[in-house]
Amino acid sequence: MNQIIVLSAVVMLVLLFMKVPVFVSILAGASVYFIANPEVNDIIFAQRMISSNQSTTFLAVPFFAAAGALMNCTGVTRRIMDFCKTITGRMCGGLAQVNVLLSTLMGGLSGSNIADAAMEAKLLVPEMERAGYSKPFSSVLTATSAIITPLIPPGIAMILYGCIAQVSIGKMFVAGIGVGLLLCLALMILVHFLSKKRGYLPIREERLSKEELWKAAKPALLPLMLPILIIGGIRIGVFTASEAGAVAICYAMVLGFVYKEMDRRQFVEAVKDTCVSTGSIMLIVGAASVYAWVLTKEQIPQALTNWIVGAIDSKVLFLLIINVFLLVLGMFIEGTASMIVLVPLLAPVARAYGIDDIQFAMIYIFNSAIGALSPPMGTLMFVTCGITKCKTKDFIKEAIPFYLLLIICLLTITFVPFVSTGLVNLLY
Repeated sequence: MNQIIVLSAVVMLVLLFMKVPVFVSILAGASVYFIANPEVNDIIFAQRMISSNQSTTFLAVPFFAAAGALMNCTGVTRRIMDFCKTITGRMCGGLAQVNVLLSTLMGGLSGSNIADAAMEAKLLVPEMERAGYSKPFSSVLTATSAIITPLIPPGIAMILYGCIAQVSIGKMFVAGIGVGLLLCLALMILVHFLSKKRGYLPIREERLSKEELWKAAKPALLPLMLPILIIGGIRIGVFTASEAGAVAICYAMVLGFVYKEMDRRQFVEAVKDTCVSTGSIMLIVGAASVYAWVLTKEQIPQALTNWIVGAIDSKVLFLLIINVFLLVLGMFIEGTASMIVLVPLLAPVARAYGIDDIQFAMIYIFNSAIGALSPPMGTLMFVTCGITKCKTKDFIKEAIPFYLLLIICLLTITFVPFVSTGLVNLLY
């Protein structure tokens, strides 16, 4: 039976490396197990595939995906970008600082790092190049700052992790604020020093007046209230995480009417984007549920927990090994796929070492986010370079200081639990 499990895993991994669609790769691996075990009822295969998508918690995925798509149609991005320019205008590398801050604030609205990177690559990178920033630097910064998006609530990665590992999504949303702000602050510091070294100038020299600040903040105030509304509503029990997604859609629609910038064509496009993104995610969820059933039936999580705990007696060593493993894996396998397959295996092991569920969730999501930036298969890298026409080799060379910064942030999250759990403990 162990040989069948190994064969199943090999088939799945080989197909993933060959860039076969994720849900097809996972289903193929699960199919090997069912074909090789005639005593296992084949109906279970279909039952797990269908029933996994019937959880009401997963409604949060299409809801927040729709809210993010609708937000992009309402003129919210432009208003928040103008606000960011006003706030960071006097800093070294003013437009680069805008890039970082915009990703942080838009993370509370879109929830998708790919969407954020594509949006900023179109809006900000051409403007940065006209201001004298190099194309590789602008592209790398855009892709790196997009990592903040899945960390700031309501990131879809947090919703998926919470559903898979049975961890409070509300608490994960709160934890994401601390982690996202850490990365935002670290990136702004790095940008400051790089800009000073390369002579990237501020947007303006004069001091910001209260009138100018209010003029820029006023149009952005309503969109920026959404994360507060979501987290506050979940915390005081007005609605669940899934219902918060529906509230976010209503809020986005209201902004569309208030700003009068969303037309019928944009609305249809937003619905289309929501259907495509939700469909792809839920196909992976359904396929992974079948594979998770196989692993559970064979008691692989329990066996893996006992083996790792017996072989590694240090929590610190376990965390270091897990980080290295996830960083390497993230270079080759998309984060959602690895999450759905590995979280049911690794989360129980982390608990056995006494690691807080919320902290381990943030460690995992942060690793997956770095993987999306890393060659050879980093989706953020290819999406950004595809839009900005930056050469991949130039991107990788320019990204070296950013990779080092991300590793430092990852180690901070790993060995300073307060970053992930401090705000959660305060509010809960």
